[in-house]
Amino acid sequence: MISGRSNMPSNDEGTSSNDEKDPQLKKFLFKCDQTNQQLEILIPELLQSGYSFYTWPCAPILAWFLWERRHSLEDKSILEMGAGTGLPGILAAKCRARVILSDHCILPKSLTHLRNCCLANNLVPGSDIKVIGLSWGLLLSSLYKLPPIDLIISADCFYDPRVFEDILVTVSFLLEKNPSAKFIFTYQERSSDWCFEVLLKKWDLKAARINIDDIGEYSGVNLIEIMGKHTIHLIEIYR
Repeated sequence: MISGRSNMPSNDEGTSSNDEKDPQLKKFLFKCDQTNQQLEILIPELLQSGYSFYTWPCAPILAWFLWERRHSLEDKSILEMGAGTGLPGILAAKCRARVILSDHCILPKSLTHLRNCCLANNLVPGSDIKVIGLSWGLLLSSLYKLPPIDLIISADCFYDPRVFEDILVTVSFLLEKNPSAKFIFTYQERSSDWCFEVLLKKWDLKAARINIDDIGEYSGVNLIEIMGKHTIHLIEIYR
């Protein structure tokens, strides 16, 4: 089951002048003990500004999943929906994927912050990585202009049951245009009363749960520590 975010700011574009001047820089280190490979990603966070300016626990879970499949990401076209701070997408870009980060087109401050997150990792928006406004549930020109997509990703996009169908409308459209693509996302379980199984049938989509128990097995990562007291799932949606 999927549920909405609790204890979150109601205004995603609200800002605090102190936070804007002094963002907190969070470091995420991804490594593989077997090969001694590692990748550090820096995310500037504005903790009081709104929920798209903070890296929620679902994002590093998805990022670790991608990191452990990094060799399969090279030259893949990846779209991250509702990117927020963009951790999973930035990781994919550093692993040589062709990445488009997207967030709501009416949230210019969120898109600006997303670009700043890219720059903090030496990724130049428009050159090394793309950042676009993309509204869920609306078949606007930005959706039609997207290039062929191999993989759609998102971390904690199902945060409010009011947007469930909007997300799945967009995903259904993209998977119809890209029949071999898949939508892989993480979500935090918050209420057993919220689900989207009926909507999957309505939009001719199928879903399967991906086992996350072995993520980090060879890197000494403790998923329980990342998730805290939250229950987080990894799901794949396809046609």
